[in-house]
Amino acid sequence: MAASISANAARLSDALNHHMRNSFQPESRKTLRKFHPAEVSELTGISMSNLRTRHQEGDFPEVETDSRGRRLYSAEEIDQIRRVMARTGRNGEAYLPGRRDGDGLQIISIVNFKGGSSKTTTAIHLAQRYALRGYRVLAVDMDPQASLTTMFGYRPEIEFAESGTVYDALKYEDPVPLSQVVRKTYFHNLDLAPAGLLLSEYETETAYALQHKVDPPFTQRLAIALDEIEANYDLVIIDCPPQLGFTTMTALLASTGLLITVVPSMLDVASMAQFLEMAGETVRTLEEATGPIDWSFLKYLVARFEPTDVPQSQMAGFLRSILLDQVLNTPMLKSTAISDAGMTQQTIYELEPSQVVKKTLDRILESVNGVADEFEKTIQQAWGRTVE
Repeated sequence: MAASISANAARLSDALNHHMRNSFQPESRKTLRKFHPAEVSELTGISMSNLRTRHQEGDFPEVETDSRGRRLYSAEEIDQIRRVMARTGRNGEAYLPGRRDGDGLQIISIVNFKGGSSKTTTAIHLAQRYALRGYRVLAVDMDPQASLTTMFGYRPEIEFAESGTVYDALKYEDPVPLSQVVRKTYFHNLDLAPAGLLLSEYETETAYALQHKVDPPFTQRLAIALDEIEANYDLVIIDCPPQLGFTTMTALLASTGLLITVVPSMLDVASMAQFLEMAGETVRTLEEATGPIDWSFLKYLVARFEPTDVPQSQMAGFLRSILLDQVLNTPMLKSTAISDAGMTQQTIYELEPSQVVKKTLDRILESVNGVADEFEKTIQQAWGRTVE
């Protein structure tokens, strides 16, 4: 039986390798598409007419045009335009939404006790959206299944089979600086600390370390690792594994805020209640040993939401009646656009608009952008900024 399982793993791995090579040819690594003027306007808040005028006046860099003469912008060029506006536009600060003097690094864990609750989907879309919005973002994959890492175009079981993941910075014997495992991605302003199967060793090693009082303890290991690179980023977004083990607790204890995803079904909400109860007890025990744990915010995101599903709508309403304004007003809709894009390790921000039916794309973009924008206000408030 073991031989059969191993043979299946090998066949699947070869097939996936072939699939990914075909998906990303001729490049060996993923690249990011260019963005249309309407997208640039939405991302930056610069009106289309002002965008045209500034180009005509020579304020903005020259960019590529398509066969119809329409401008196409790389993420780097959008960033350059944002910086020009910060220097010359009215209310220039608004174009640079990241940290300012005195602002702390925001470290946000995306968590749920149950698989299939859109944790990874949420983590990667928030990370990409915020990078496009002008934040310097580090995505940290803390799940040994490494789905987030795979979405960035890596094959963790091949490329990180022995080293190169966040585990290298967390392990108790000869840890390396986190900067040695962080990788630049094809997304401007977005770096990745990858995961791989080796990260599962952290659970057993932590149990041993606790027994033998190895310092620093798991409660501090990720926080200490992030200290080394904190000046490089505005936001850290952590994709946690779907269980409350040492790996998840390590992430939670390094975090300044939490976003808990929940699918609005009776089973998922019951599972989340169980997760919250366990997490509360665990955190209470840790607080007795280490002192108070103070997150700036705790928010809930209704995920995989189908507005036409009456029981889901009722359950979403039930959640809001209990958890009040801790639940984000905007849900993350269930969408074929997200699942279809995922087949080639893409997000809705990476898809060429021509690849998807416009109505379908507009609907899911409105949802995902709405979630990100609403949650962005929470981040800004954590920095003490007033938000309209």
